[in-house]
Amino acid sequence: MRILFVGDVVGSPGREMINNYLPKLKLKYKPHAVIVNGENAAHGKGITEKIYHQIIQAGADVITMGNHTWDKREIFDFIDDAPQIIRPANFPKGTPGRGITYIKQAALRSLP
Repeated sequence: MRILFVGDVVGSPGREMINNYLPKLKLKYKPHAVIVNGENAAHGKGITEKIYHQIIQAGADVITMGNHTWDKREIFDFIDDAPQIIRPANFPKGTPGRGITYIKQAALRSLP
């Protein structure tokens, strides 16, 4: 299984890199799963719904979060409806969002 993990997309330069290079990396390496850390995607702290959709549209299967998950208060408005965003799993029960997700097996391709 091939996994492409992009760590710590920070601000607009990081988002620009995702938009420009993630599709190319996917073509070159043909990963079975693409994971992008997006906790700093909105000006270095947090993520917005618009940015969430941009990263998914660029080709991410999952966006992970971390200690900056809640820096943009807007996240409370969409995190429960964003199945591809993962907040830290060790947050207490009842915390908004998901601490785990699954990528559908149908998306996997056999290795050459």
